[in-house]
Amino acid sequence: MTVPLSILDLATIGKGQTAAESLAGSVAMAQKAEQLGYRRVWYAEHHNMSSIASSATSVLIAHVAAHTSTIRLGAGGIMLPNHSPLTIAEQFGTLETLHPGRIDLGLGRAPGSDQNTMRALRRDPMSADTFPQDVLELQGYLSGPTRIQGVEATPGKGTNVPLYILGSSLFGARLAAQLGLPYAFASHFAPNSLQDAVAIYRREFKPSAQLDAPHVIAGVNVVAADSASEAQQLFLAVKRDRVSRFLGGGREFTDDEADLILDTPQGQHLAEMMTYSAVGTPEVVRDYLEEFARHADADELIVAHQSTGTDARIRSVELLAEVAGLVGV
Repeated sequence: MTVPLSILDLATIGKGQTAAESLAGSVAMAQKAEQLGYRRVWYAEHHNMSSIASSATSVLIAHVAAHTSTIRLGAGGIMLPNHSPLTIAEQFGTLETLHPGRIDLGLGRAPGSDQNTMRALRRDPMSADTFPQDVLELQGYLSGPTRIQGVEATPGKGTNVPLYILGSSLFGARLAAQLGLPYAFASHFAPNSLQDAVAIYRREFKPSAQLDAPHVIAGVNVVAADSASEAQQLFLAVKRDRVSRFLGGGREFTDDEADLILDTPQGQHLAEMMTYSAVGTPEVVRDYLEEFARHADADELIVAHQSTGTDARIRSVELLAEVAGLVGV
């Protein structure tokens, strides 16, 4: 591969699996990624989703960091409007203090939940409007100077945890460029506007103390398997699972029902969310990723290994590392 590879671990809770088993799988995946030479593993903040176990994102990062040694770990991302900047600065300042040089902090402004969950989080519906100011406040706590007189983050102050702006629209691209921060585009589930957002980010980028040149991370789905047919079956299982997760309202569809729904406009929309997906044998996946990196004008790819079972995801991690020429510890 001509660009570094990282992993977005969605901490998926598969059918018949417990949250504890999912989290154990996340530890195993990070250990394998470290061994094989991936650059980083990120976890995303989601709430009230029975199929995702990364809701307490900083706690999960701490747990995985305690069971690994060198790989970078972080949030991809923390939905900052759900929290006070000081709280996040203290959490990630603590992580960086415990695991120096290994912690990233990606920031998004979406709720990571539905409207009822927003209320349960005590989130102000207008809180996303202050996202740029909240990012600057958070940055002040971590890298100084503080923007709230007399208030410092302990731990946090002086840790210089690197910030990343996450987005799936032109807003995040412009903000990342204005602040001189790396930009991660969520093209693994929001393919629209990828090229426009990256072009705006590169064109408007202003160097900062953290970053002197633009850095683009693009998300992409991967299902690598030992055979093409196995990869396609695994990918079909993922799409069926998404039908139940997003359209089932708590109900699990049979495979036949899910296939019928996938043929509807709603189902097609779910499939289109996964437009950028590399599915097949390792060589096919590698060639797709090389072309995707050029298409996205990306400096780094963050890969969501999409299989419903932990063993299949870890096998995908292994196969991609082998064919991409990654060099591990």
